[in-house]
Amino acid sequence: MKVLFIGGSGEISLPCVREAVGAGHRVTVYNRGRNLGDLPSEVEAVAGDIEDAGAFRTLAARGFDVVCQFLALTADRVERDLAALAGRTGQYILVSSAAVYDKRAAGTPLTEEAPLGNGLWDYARQKLACERVLREQDRLDYTIVRPAHTIRARLPTMMLEGDMIGRRMLAGRPVVIADDGDVPWTLTRASDFAVPFVRLFGRAEAFGEAVHIAAGHGHGWSDIYRALGRSLGVEAHIVHVPAETLCEFNEEWRGPLLGDKVWPTVFDCSKIRRLVGGFEASADLDAILGEPVAHFLRRYAATPPGETAMDRLVDRIVESRAVASRDHRGST
Repeated sequence: MKVLFIGGSGEISLPCVREAVGAGHRVTVYNRGRNLGDLPSEVEAVAGDIEDAGAFRTLAARGFDVVCQFLALTADRVERDLAALAGRTGQYILVSSAAVYDKRAAGTPLTEEAPLGNGLWDYARQKLACERVLREQDRLDYTIVRPAHTIRARLPTMMLEGDMIGRRMLAGRPVVIADDGDVPWTLTRASDFAVPFVRLFGRAEAFGEAVHIAAGHGHGWSDIYRALGRSLGVEAHIVHVPAETLCEFNEEWRGPLLGDKVWPTVFDCSKIRRLVGGFEASADLDAILGEPVAHFLRRYAATPPGETAMDRLVDRIVESRAVASRDHRGST
């Protein structure tokens, strides 16, 4: 099939491009032209900005069997896709997010019938608005895919701190985890995600459906950080802080934490398996973390460690917990 990736060189999309090429599809990638050296040689790369409506309409006019939208963050982006692609595309696959579930009201394991509406996180609200645009139209056959926390080159962190967590671990400095860090959280390798994702191409049974793709096993954040430390050859020094307290230090953490990561998150993937057949997703933390840790170590070697505002914030949080602990011991 002729397949267009909007995106294609990112954390999740690059393995999907490679899987699509391996499956024999003719793949075109449309993005700003960054990291194109990572793409398979068989891929046609078209450099352009998704905000350039004229350039995108010209590309869409070529006609594609499948269009995979990895970059849509707002409903108006999906509306513009529909205007350009309707009548020229066999299947539009919107990459949404498992953050759209209302995990405060949902049970576990999560199915696609779980309540939607993560009202605490703007990112999740915007993704759900993108989904609604598709559900309320009949111009284009579509499939909605909701990745869980899917990793390739980035370290998995609880408050989106990125490489700072790895740097602090290597320096022997403490890292912070919300609450007790024991509720299960699912991590999925992007290479494992790519296999069922590509099998959705052209599958009529998936038209009009929403599916999540995730590994079937959860790990506590404390276990994840200990495994990160182990992969880096150090011991992770973890400080547990109530999630509400963390949000008092940084309001931007409220959505990712209280709307998402503090809730048990394990997925029932029987729906995607019914649609595309069985697939394997690693449940072994050391295997899951191998690739992102290798990427991190390359970045770490290339860039001298430096102190950041986030480092200073974490230090303040850690010190506040130490003071509170000393005060508590003194009062007893």
